[in-house]
Formats: sequence, C-alpha cells, structure tokens
Amino acid sequence: MTHTSSRLRAIIVGGSLGGLFAANLLVRHGWHVDVFERVPDELAGRGAGIVAHPELFDAMTAAGIACDDSIGVKVESRVTFAQSGAVLSERRLPQTLTAWAKMYHVLRTALPDVHYHAGGLVASVEDGPLQATVVFADGSVMHADLVIAADGFRSSIRERLLPDARLQYAGYVAWRGLVDEASLSPETRDALFDKFAFCLPPREQILGYPVAGRSNSTARAERRYNFVWYRATSEDKELPNLLTDATGKHWAGGIPPTLIRREVLADMEEAALALLAPQFGEVVTKAAQPLFQPIFDLEVPHMAFGRIALLGDAAFVARPHCGMGVTKAASDAMALVKALNTHDSVRDALADYSLERTEAGSAIVQHARHLGAYMQAQLKNDLDREMAERYRTPEAVMRETAVPARF
Repeated sequence: MTHTSSRLRAIIVGGSLGGLFAANLLVRHGWHVDVFERVPDELAGRGAGIVAHPELFDAMTAAGIACDDSIGVKVESRVTFAQSGAVLSERRLPQTLTAWAKMYHVLRTALPDVHYHAGGLVASVEDGPLQATVVFADGSVMHADLVIAADGFRSSIRERLLPDARLQYAGYVAWRGLVDEASLSPETRDALFDKFAFCLPPREQILGYPVAGRSNSTARAERRYNFVWYRATSEDKELPNLLTDATGKHWAGGIPPTLIRREVLADMEEAALALLAPQFGEVVTKAAQPLFQPIFDLEVPHMAFGRIALLGDAAFVARPHCGMGVTKAASDAMALVKALNTHDSVRDALADYSLERTEAGSAIVQHARHLGAYMQAQLKNDLDREMAERYRTPEAVMRETAVPARF
C-alpha cells in the first residue's frame, strides 16, 4: 500500500501513548493523520513508571525517534527485601526504566502539532462501504480510510463494537506513587536507587524502580522513585469505600487522585509502615500524590471491524505484572503499519493485523494472570492462598515480573 498511502486518511481516537505511536508511524509512511484526544489540555505529567522492553525501542526507532541514555534510568540488578529491610535475594538483570511523562513528551514532540487535536470528543464511529465515519460530540463529521481506537482500557468504541467484552476485576488494587530522589534519606537512596526492588510480605506485593524526575531529568539527585503496591481489596465492600470521595460521591470508573479521602490515604500509609520493608515504607509515605488503580483484565475475540482497528488497552487489558502495557500498544502500532504496507486493501490489512495481535494480546493477558494469581488468591480460602504461596519465592518473582517476553 506504500504507493497510495499519501492519499489515505487515518483518524486516531485517543492521544495517549498508543495513539501517538500509531500516529508517528503512519505519518512516517505518508498517511494523513488526525489524532483526537478528548482531554482538552496536554496529558504530560500523568501516569507513572514504565518498563522499557526491547520492542518499545524498536517501535521508537521505526517512528524515527532517536533513543539515547536520557530516555530512562538504567539499573543493573534486582533485589528483594524482607520486612525487616534485610536483603533476601539479589539477581543481575540490566534494564531501562522510564516514565509515562517522559515517553509522552518524546512521542508528542515528534508529532507535528497539525496532527494532534486536544478536546476532540468522539461520539460514534461507523464503518461504511467506501470509508469509515467519525461523528463528534459537537455534531461535526469526518470520514477516513482507517480509524484506530486507541481510547484506553475503558474504550467507548470497543464497548459499542463488542458489548459482551467486559472488564473483569481481579480482586486487588495497585497503589502507585512517585517520590523525589532528593527527599529520601541517604540510607533509602542507597538501598533502592539503581535497582529494581521488591518486598513480599504476607498477602502483599510491592515493587519499585527509579525513573526520570521533574522536567524529565535522569540526572542523579533529580530522579524519582516509582512504586507499585498490590493489595487485596474486596469488590463488594472495600473497593466501593476506596472509590468514594469526601462528599459521598462514588467514582465507579476510578477516583481522581486529588479526591481520595484523607482517611484512606492515612490507612494506606499506616499499613505501609507496618507491613513493608522500611525502605518501601519511607517511599510510600513520602509520595506526593499517591493513587490507586483497581486491577482488571479483558480479552477481545478480534481487533478489526472493517476499517476500524482496536489498539493497545482498547483491545486487551492485561494486569501490570508483565510491565507490557505500553510495549503492547507500540507493538500493535508496528504490526498495524506493517500490515497496511503489505496489503492494497485496508480491510484486508486490518484482518491480518487482527489475527497476529489477537494471539499476542491473549498470550500477554494469560501471562499476566499467572503472575497475578497470588494476589487474586488472597480473597479466596486458606487452601488457595497456601497453594499460591508456593509459587511466590523471591527468585520466581524477580525472574518473571516485568521481563522481556516474546508472544
């Protein structure tokens, strides 16, 4: 399709990382691209840490984005701490860890402003005999040869196309946060920075790693430490309580961090000091604006609907244990552009893309479920918890969590 791509138009719904990967790749291959992000202001500054797998760098290179040491923070090893703070186990595993804000900045800067439209709220998308139609909330209409739904794990486009595909709550939440390197004690900095660290107290799991700091700096003393703390949370009582703000409003789709009740944060900080290694206790209690995310997973039977394609979390939602969320979206974008360059028909290209990436997405979701089985077992009976505990040694967790995998 390379010889005709300059006449083809793509509309991308969703201007986060997956949408930006697709946009940069398509522009580089001659497409006319419009990205519509419903949020009216820039997304920079949102999100937290990202594990940079090799496929992520491959996608950046394909999009013409240079990668140097400033893209993230390099670590050489992994370590697991006991609740006392003593080292239980260490393992050499070089990796690069970056931050959502850093990736957004790099991808957004690479895409000319003419292609990106903030505040563009899409009401509906329909395929047609000649082109797909996109209707916006203000009543305006656009037509395109290709529409990419990159509108996240609560994708409204996926919900319309696949109403039976539902998010499945896994039985636990992930508390997340960032803390400035300079605000930590020298002892904690020495123990945690330059490492990917874990702590595995009963019924809990926390991990953390250094990422770029303010202004995306990766210089020493200017970095941040990112943590992800998994906690069993019942769907019927505990989760609704966490999702209720001080006015009594229930945020079923996820509560904004600034509206999490003070007593909820206080309980979380008290648990951190009581349950976690002191190094992690300090990190959690010094995080400026911690947040939590209920953990879901979701699979779809296919990712193509004529000229409409699902991409990233708009298709498969995997638990974060793999550290594959952004890499999965980038790989989707790579596979989509490859298929478009192979076929003269957009519909044929998307059909091939769907076959390849549906298989990959299912494998990632299944792998993430395996890694999260221990946390899911915490709300079950004693036997289930005992069985899950057998597969949660520090060595196994360090070996399998957030490592490169080929699906």
